[in-house]
Amino acid sequence: MPIVTISRQYGSGGSEVAERVARALGWHLYDNAVVDEVAVRLGISPAEVSAREERMPSLAERLASAISLSAPEMMPTVGDAALPPNEERIVEVTGRVMEEAVQAGPAVIVGRGAQCLLATRSDAIHVFCYAPLDALAAYAVTNLGVKPDEARKTVVEMNARSEEYVKRHWKRDWRAVANYHLCVNTAWLGLDGAAELITQVARERFG
Repeated sequence: MPIVTISRQYGSGGSEVAERVARALGWHLYDNAVVDEVAVRLGISPAEVSAREERMPSLAERLASAISLSAPEMMPTVGDAALPPNEERIVEVTGRVMEEAVQAGPAVIVGRGAQCLLATRSDAIHVFCYAPLDALAAYAVTNLGVKPDEARKTVVEMNARSEEYVKRHWKRDWRAVANYHLCVNTAWLGLDGAAELITQVARERFG
């Protein structure tokens, strides 16, 4: 099934771009729906899923994960909801949700490492939405409720977390162009322009 994954810098408006692309193509949009489904399967709240994805794991959590990966026989093999919802478990379940989602039909998937989880698929277009720091900060103030005097710092911190998240789980540079087929500057193109470009590429690629 055709897929467009949209990775986005915080403040780039990538989620809005994805919504426009999905609407124009008539495809399923998976943004917060992925978080909601992962939360259901793990028996936690969507807010907790997002929080665990956005924060750095503690030393104790990193050690526990290392032990479980090196000695899986020490971990009980039980259902999703019975296991501690650590970051590795969330990534695992997220991957499963995405694989199931793309089987349901053409899809636009936002964030959550989709460009890495679905990297080997030949029917996927991977997109990265970015913008200059000033534009990211301005969008964060206008659309995300960030205070003006905290905007630049918030943008830098949030994007650093995304960068670390991808590096930790897939050993990739989140910003590297090699991860993507298309990189769009949303400040230069505008959200509508970015969506139109992505839509055009998808239609040319998939018909």
